[in-house]
Amino acid sequence: MNRPVLMVAFCVVFCLIAAMIAPALAREIETTLDVPATAHVRADASGCSNNPGPYIRLGGELELGEVKGRLIFKNNRKGTHVHEDEIRDVALVLQGDDIEFPKQPSLDGTGGNPWIYFQLYDDQWQAMSEEVLLGRCVQGLNPLAFAILLGASSTMDITSDSCRNSPGPFITLEGEIVLSSLNGKLIFRNNEIGTHEYEEYAGFDLRILPAGETIQFAKQPPEGGAGGNPLVYFMFVDADGNPLSEEIFVGRCNKL
Repeated sequence: MNRPVLMVAFCVVFCLIAAMIAPALAREIETTLDVPATAHVRADASGCSNNPGPYIRLGGELELGEVKGRLIFKNNRKGTHVHEDEIRDVALVLQGDDIEFPKQPSLDGTGGNPWIYFQLYDDQWQAMSEEVLLGRCVQGLNPLAFAILLGASSTMDITSDSCRNSPGPFITLEGEIVLSSLNGKLIFRNNEIGTHEYEEYAGFDLRILPAGETIQFAKQPPEGGAGGNPLVYFMFVDADGNPLSEEIFVGRCNKL
């Protein structure tokens, strides 16, 4: 007569153990973002008074700004009348990480000690800066620095665990950010921009940073949430919390 009671008790114990040993859940997400960076450009000149000179060689590096992953835990979807958010930020790319530009081959210009300008372009050859004066060949060329937002894509795994337990849920991030290409144009002029004299112009297109440069971030420490099996959202933000991507709905914690 006690068998049904024993069976129910056994089921309760088994279910609790199964819940305790159940593997963490994961979901892969893909998104695009803008990576804050400073492009440092340096140029060396030689043969400034000779034809077919001058000869210009470019180098430099891309100094990355901080990129954080923001996890947002909500107890209801947007549009409901009960809406509470809990936010956790995780540093994925640290301020000051550098990517060196490949050395560009020497480029010969128009001769006659020209004025030399440089302009940055994105992967679609849309201008990211104005033309900036490097200098005049004989007098030497100045280093330049451009604050930019460089387009990128990201693929990551978001893993959840302890979705119904306090102080959970525990969310872990792992993935990579792939940068788009960065282009530039070296411009030789026989007069400084803004004068009304006759101008000769020669422009040279350069691939400063090839597409596909990858920044990987290993598994980050788990971030505790609001408890109660919340809805999980994700977005990229900068060091000051400004958005670098759209907010993405990842899923309810126990369904990732």
